[in-house]
Amino acid sequence: MSIRVTIIEDNEDFREGLYHMIQSTEGFRCVGKFERIEEALLKLQETDVVLLDIGLPGISGIEGISAIRKKLPEAQIVMLTGRDDDNLIFHSILNGANGYLLKKTPPARLLHAIEDAASGGMPMTPVIARRAVEMFKKYIPTEDEHIQLTPREEEILALLVEGMNYNLIAEKLYISIDTVRNHIRHIYEKLHVHSKSQAVVKAIKQGLI
Repeated sequence: MSIRVTIIEDNEDFREGLYHMIQSTEGFRCVGKFERIEEALLKLQETDVVLLDIGLPGISGIEGISAIRKKLPEAQIVMLTGRDDDNLIFHSILNGANGYLLKKTPPARLLHAIEDAASGGMPMTPVIARRAVEMFKKYIPTEDEHIQLTPREEEILALLVEGMNYNLIAEKLYISIDTVRNHIRHIYEKLHVHSKSQAVVKAIKQGLI
């Protein structure tokens, strides 16, 4: 079964390049390509992964995350940008993006990142991942909120923060993917979040890992 990908990117050459790369690779299928958020919201189809440019005309990519998630709550949203700006990384993850990659990411790495996102991972280049964690530790105050996780939930949350996807967590802990999904659903409920990126942010804020 192919991974369904939607592209929202205003640079035509880059958008078409992504489209042809995805369409020509076995196991991937592009189900939509759009220049703006406004157009995408009118025509979005069911998709597994959304590749979303940050610097879009009109509604920005960061602003569009919540609107896309309302229409496609199960879609994994991976930001694409030419800038590794701390402020952009911060607000993308805080708004619920599932990954953050630079546009100069090699094609093979980008395809792997799409697969990773589709299977529950949080793809980022290692440098950006380290910067994101340090940034949240430094700038977000700890909330005075008591959250009681089980030891297994704490273990799985720590692996999420490390960037592992559901498959890798299942393999590492010798449990089924369905069991991982159940634990993560309970973690989301206890943290009052709706995505992996928000769970990671709150875990760091609360010092849960």
